[in-house]
Amino acid sequence: MNRVIIPLDVPSVSDALALVDRLGDEADFYKVGFELYTRGGIEVVRELVSRDKRVFLDIKLHDIPNTVARAVEAASGLGVDLLTLHASGGQRMMAAAAEARSGHLKLLGVTVLTSMTTDEMASVWGRKISSVRDEALRLANLGKEAGLDGIVSSALEASWIRQKIGPSFLIVTPGIRPAGSSSDDQNRVATPREAVRNGADFLVIGRPITRADDPSAAFAAVLKEIEEA
Repeated sequence: MNRVIIPLDVPSVSDALALVDRLGDEADFYKVGFELYTRGGIEVVRELVSRDKRVFLDIKLHDIPNTVARAVEAASGLGVDLLTLHASGGQRMMAAAAEARSGHLKLLGVTVLTSMTTDEMASVWGRKISSVRDEALRLANLGKEAGLDGIVSSALEASWIRQKIGPSFLIVTPGIRPAGSSSDDQNRVATPREAVRNGADFLVIGRPITRADDPSAAFAAVLKEIEEA
């Protein structure tokens, strides 16, 4: 099973599809985020599905339960594989989403963004945050109780969450950087080897692959690192 999800964080649909072409058949799982979805809408998702690619639609839904449920129904109809929603939206919102999903769609709760520090979390939530790990676990448990299939979490919290929440709950980890890569704007990063050892099911790896001189070779190097984990 290919664990690597490649984010199509590029300025246009044509750039996204060109990158998919460069990476070839072996790369089969792509993340469509806010930027590309806003520029290309559902057509980019349909194009990827038509090419037999798996799609992680990372638009982090956060709205009233009924609105989120309707969006989940729409994503199910598109053939999306993974869809994110903010766990901080509450159990009623997440439960409505879980009830609305169909087909092979899996729902992932977003716990704590990898760009956030404890100080930022405290200012947003209005209380002292003693541990990012504990906060991520709290939100993960809310998601599991509401019927979600997994979570998005930093690899640094993945081991703790896996121990506490069990083997059947999916963990998708962003902020993955191969050894020697720049951390860019991420605060809590890990290597592919560390993420797999910590219990991650899928790894989102972007700039080290997409901005490499040879994306296909960079992708192959990441797969090798994972195999050696």
